[in-house]
Amino acid sequence: MAAGQRTNQVLVPQARPALDRFKWETARAVGINIPEGGYGGDIPSKMWGAVGGNMVRTMIQAYEQTLAGQTPTR
Repeated sequence: MAAGQRTNQVLVPQARPALDRFKWETARAVGINIPEGGYGGDIPSKMWGAVGGNMVRTMIQAYEQTLAGQTPTR
């Protein structure tokens, strides 16, 4: 696959900025320093996997709290 091509699609295009902010917040939380401009091509895929895993974990936790009638925490 060519560099820069995305295989995943955001279902609600207006959500992309919020998803990007969530990704950068999660990256900082796991210790990844995102360079100015947001390019992370020099960051190992193992580290990006940790970001994705933490994003999913956070989303599941928020959904479970919503189901339980609690206010989700970040």
